[in-house]
Amino acid sequence: MRTRGSGVLLHITSLPSRFGIGDLGPGAHDFVQFLKDAGQRYWQILPIHPTEYEYDNSPYHSLSAFAGNPLLISPDVLVSDGFIGPEDLEPVPEFPLEKVDFSQVIAYKDKVFTRAFERFRVSDDQSGFEKFCHKNAKWLDDYALFQVLRKKFSPALWGDWPSDLKLRIPEALNQAFTENLELVMKEKFLQYLFFLQWDIFRSVCKDAGILLIGDIPIYVDYDSADVWVHHQFFKLDTDLKPAVIAGVPPDYFSETGQIWDSPVYEWDELKKTGYSWWIDRIEHLASMVDYIRIDHFRGLIDFWEIPAGSETAISGSWVSAPGYDLLKTIAKRSAYLPIIAEDLGVITPDVREVMREFSLPGMKVLLFAFGIGMPNSPYIPHNISSNCVVYTGTHDNPPVYGWFMSEATEEEKKNLAAYLGRDPEPQEVSWLLIRLAMMSVGSTVIIPMQDLLNLGNESRMNCPGTKTGNWLWRFSKEQIPVILPEKLHALTELYAR
Repeated sequence: MRTRGSGVLLHITSLPSRFGIGDLGPGAHDFVQFLKDAGQRYWQILPIHPTEYEYDNSPYHSLSAFAGNPLLISPDVLVSDGFIGPEDLEPVPEFPLEKVDFSQVIAYKDKVFTRAFERFRVSDDQSGFEKFCHKNAKWLDDYALFQVLRKKFSPALWGDWPSDLKLRIPEALNQAFTENLELVMKEKFLQYLFFLQWDIFRSVCKDAGILLIGDIPIYVDYDSADVWVHHQFFKLDTDLKPAVIAGVPPDYFSETGQIWDSPVYEWDELKKTGYSWWIDRIEHLASMVDYIRIDHFRGLIDFWEIPAGSETAISGSWVSAPGYDLLKTIAKRSAYLPIIAEDLGVITPDVREVMREFSLPGMKVLLFAFGIGMPNSPYIPHNISSNCVVYTGTHDNPPVYGWFMSEATEEEKKNLAAYLGRDPEPQEVSWLLIRLAMMSVGSTVIIPMQDLLNLGNESRMNCPGTKTGNWLWRFSKEQIPVILPEKLHALTELYAR
């Protein structure tokens, strides 16, 4: 990412769609065209793996590190590809326009997917599906069975399943697979559909010259296929329950820190395998996108480990991790690491050294630039280096306009005015920060779609430390001003991006 460029941060679920949630269909293809018309180079998305209702359908709480999220499958594309007829879409509920109603979307799409599977099971040509299953057997079979068993034993987590299934006794797994064959096949079929549509979407991006930036959460959920299958790679107790869990200490986002409920890695066991699971995970996503942002990159060097059952993250402690050795192992397989390190918050010298060693760009967020000690802030444009990705804000921040109107302190407003050389009008703050990002020497600039649309806190994607009301925002085509592509294109050209 050394060449100057810019792009947009927007999760796929936020795209316009008549089916209640953004997907890989016409809305995604139209947005690729918008990016091309606006002279952009990148589209950054959030994790694309299956989510769970218990965690507010957060893309950072997933049931698998390899599977795709079936909710991103486009019903329109299912029709155009012949998996269903137009009549199979009816009736389409009246979904909310500005947010995702996940319960309504899940109920509707499950009906559509069931119709598609019923048609597919009696079709003559299943060779594509069979090739897909063979190619992805390393993770697909276990994931599909996990999903079936998870639904069967709900609300129990896998650690409370019958012991022969919990311990993955081969005879029990074979029997469960045989007894639930149709349901297992349906789960595999949904993955087939997802990756078919992803390949089309990726081709549309490539044809338009748009590079995709994907996202890897540092951890996976306890109740996931990965922990069930590879429990030796995680710090679990003798009953295969989390002994310690992941999180972060008190910081900018929370006075008591954050508990993520995810088990932490048993790095010694991973190292014995040459970090095979992590390498498979990186290479799998690298086959789907052009760059990978590793969320909470610090966790690969040292991580905050919290005793299971703790009410807050305050009782945790720092533990070292072999991130350098992991990256060195990955680098032996590829001369170039297409990785962006999410390095926000308190970052220690050893983390910086690893980033320098592998030339990994970090992140600079302008919303953090105007507080106490502003002239020396690492996020202020005059202190930003070239090897970084500059953001006005991220999915964890309020949009710029919302920040200025309700969250910025008087000192931050005063510092911003001093930096700009004048008192800005509230309605222009978003684009003033976009301009600051664009003119910086940072090689890459990524702007959240909310800031391009000058939206307020009603469009915030996530508020860290809260468990409800997140990941819901969507926009409509009508919200995009006709002049926006031209306006963004002009700014992009002006600053040689």
